[in-house]
Amino acid sequence: MLKQKLLVAKIGGNIIEDQEALLSFLEDFSKVEGPKILVHGGGKSATQLANKMDVKTEMIDGRRITSAENLDIVVMTYAGLLNKTIVSGLQKNDCNALGLTGADANVILAEKRSVQFIDYGYVGDVIKINGQIIDGFLNSGITPVFCAVTHDGNGQLLNTNADTIASEIASAMGEFYDVSLFYCFELKGVLENIEDKDSVIEHIDLEKYSKLRDTNVIADGMLPKLQNCFDALQKNVNTVHIANADFIKDNTTKHTTLSL
Repeated sequence: MLKQKLLVAKIGGNIIEDQEALLSFLEDFSKVEGPKILVHGGGKSATQLANKMDVKTEMIDGRRITSAENLDIVVMTYAGLLNKTIVSGLQKNDCNALGLTGADANVILAEKRSVQFIDYGYVGDVIKINGQIIDGFLNSGITPVFCAVTHDGNGQLLNTNADTIASEIASAMGEFYDVSLFYCFELKGVLENIEDKDSVIEHIDLEKYSKLRDTNVIADGMLPKLQNCFDALQKNVNTVHIANADFIKDNTTKHTTLSL
């Protein structure tokens, strides 16, 4: 039996910071037919708030070091202002959305990342996605909107990379649906030359990914994003795309497609 199609989209970067761009995306996302899930980051907003509060922000290889103070800021920003702004924007467009952290309905269980070479602080690595609960929301006509906050089952909230959450949710929902994963940000896709916004690499497989990484064509935050793409493809996700917001309404626009 053919599975119903499901879109899992993740937004971040300058789209969240630009109110006009965000509202435009939410309008287009609301028009996507069938079940859909939205995952959002908000690191720039968290950093801005941290700066206002004189709390130091530290990043290593595109990942945030989350102290106890930073965790408070992350939860306030992600689960509070940003999540509810996005949910209300979807409701404006007749998309019945529900804002969630991983702690809500025990949907995303994580564990605090162990210290090896780097102590990331209160950063969580996903252990389990409760796909049945999410499927229940979708079957009730609800669009889940996940922020990048999880929990460990023992009362501790954790900051978890939003790209990873999108990948893990998409993989878990592959049991129930034909899943497409879409990473949406301000660029048209993965670029060959960061100075040339039209130099989109239209197709990346594992072999090409290794070459791009080894030659430093891709670096920093793009590295974990692409790793999450390939993780999803190896675990039940049928298609993965990286593109700008135009892709949500016209998938023929220039973009990057990932394959194994």
